[in-house]
Amino acid sequence: MSELRWHPFLEEWVVTATHRQDRTYHPADEHCPLCPTVPGGPMTEAPFQDYDLIVFENRFPALQLDPAEPGVLGTALSPVCPSEGVCEVVCYSSRHDATLASLPLLQTRKLVRVWRDRTLSLGALDEVAYVFVFENRGKEVGVTLSHPHGQIYGFPFVPSVPSRTLAAEDDHWKRTGRSLLDDWLEEETAAETRIVARHSEFVTVCPVFARYPYESWIVPTGPWTSLADLGPEGLDSLAEAVHSISQAYERLFDAPLPLMMALHQAPTDGVARPWTRLRVEFLPLRRTREKLKYLAGVESAAGNFLTDTLPEECAVRLRSALASR
Repeated sequence: MSELRWHPFLEEWVVTATHRQDRTYHPADEHCPLCPTVPGGPMTEAPFQDYDLIVFENRFPALQLDPAEPGVLGTALSPVCPSEGVCEVVCYSSRHDATLASLPLLQTRKLVRVWRDRTLSLGALDEVAYVFVFENRGKEVGVTLSHPHGQIYGFPFVPSVPSRTLAAEDDHWKRTGRSLLDDWLEEETAAETRIVARHSEFVTVCPVFARYPYESWIVPTGPWTSLADLGPEGLDSLAEAVHSISQAYERLFDAPLPLMMALHQAPTDGVARPWTRLRVEFLPLRRTREKLKYLAGVESAAGNFLTDTLPEECAVRLRSALASR
């Protein structure tokens, strides 16, 4: 059973997806459902003996194009709707032990083109209002499969975090006639201390308002609102930025870093929003080599982050990790 239930106090949708309780949970490497199918072995999600990158529909989707009717009736305060949308899985490589950082830059260039292709395809669907590209990495984040992969959700609504961001950007545009991200990046560029890396059309920054330890944002230097706006040069620049910071994170503590990657872009509802900007956020969950950042009472229940790290110091360490290549 999967459905959308409205939270009237937070004014956001909650997706219930009880069938996801039965999804595959940390199988042995030889039983990984994302690896290529071995001749004579059980069929995996990849019915090939090898592959480069693959995209397929999630077997345990929170959203689907032909959802069942909700199991409960909504009310005026808390409507309930079918969980319409799309959930896809993107496998970065057939190599089970790979990470995004360990793969060649060419593979990341292919990956960002897959992201763009799926954004255009899913965004063209009437059922999809927002295409969200993301990766959960590490058991600490709750990942149930260790094979290198990310996900793409086609939401039937704009989720709460990008919705709040869009509202702030719209308000700034109306007051100043300028993009909020452009103005913020101008301040970060002037300060310089939190800049991690510069690429031809993107900049990687540990934002002054970082909530997570070693949080970084990859943001464009041009007025690009979504992946759909990027040509070959922009896609290559984005790939270089993603690849570079991924390697920095692995070198930081000499081990893969548990983190969330989130790509935010303009909704696909056909409304022009020249003031919004594409961005990729990396949200790590390790504050030191031994200590994790937990989202406890203040963060999860009150909604305010407490951070034990300074973005200025994190930027220095990430620059040092990049220089160690």
